[in-house]
Amino acid sequence: MKHLVLGSAGQIGRHLVSVLKQNGEEVIEYDIELDPNQDLRFYFNPGLDDAMESCDIVHFLAFDVGGAKYLEKYQNTYEFLVNNMQIMLNTFEYLKTYNKPFIFSSSQMGYVNDSAYGRLKMIGEDITRSLGGLYVKFWNVYGNEEVGEKSHVITDFIEMAKEGKIKSRTDGTEHRQFLYADDCAECMLELAKQYHEIDRDKPLHITSFKWHTIKDIAEVIQPLSGCEVEFAERKDQTQKDNKIEPNPYVLKFWAPKTTLEEGIKKLYK
Repeated sequence: MKHLVLGSAGQIGRHLVSVLKQNGEEVIEYDIELDPNQDLRFYFNPGLDDAMESCDIVHFLAFDVGGAKYLEKYQNTYEFLVNNMQIMLNTFEYLKTYNKPFIFSSSQMGYVNDSAYGRLKMIGEDITRSLGGLYVKFWNVYGNEEVGEKSHVITDFIEMAKEGKIKSRTDGTEHRQFLYADDCAECMLELAKQYHEIDRDKPLHITSFKWHTIKDIAEVIQPLSGCEVEFAERKDQTQKDNKIEPNPYVLKFWAPKTTLEEGIKKLYK
């Protein structure tokens, strides 16, 4: 099977490309980070027509997004909203034109109505349903990524720990479900293989199905470095500790393998 990965240089995209290749799948990588001409905010993209025509399935991962600190700062800005609307409008038009099987990457925040990011993902889910595609809801996927404005909490905490002190932006009491990126990628591969057998009326929640707090993250990382840990007094303002239980339907096709402790230790090394 030949997979077109839109957003192949992103955190999940890099892991997906690696897992696909390890399993003998053909991969077409497509990302603005690889080539500025591969900018999905513009409809005419060199090579995208050929890629769409030759692939068997499309993984629609491309999005202007980052961790909680990035969303808190940017998700209500004009640039963030328009960037993602343009990416979705152009990409869905290509998918409609070429009528390819595709998987759209949504988020558990698609349930959070007061999140601009969540509302954008809900629109993407609606369009995906209208085209007969699949959409998946990622739950706090973590893996190899560059430390910076868009990086996520586990990456940030590991970097802080190596510098001597973890400083949390919140009080650490918010609950999350975290999934190691290789497990996420293996799920995407399995869903691609069984694309036509999956019930379109069942939500696909790709997660560990285990709850942890941000304090739990720090408690796993701290012994690895012996660093100090400091929590702020403020509550999380991005997901606001919404605890909606994930639908287990996806477990008919796949199951996570990596515990939070194992995943963090892999990243730390």
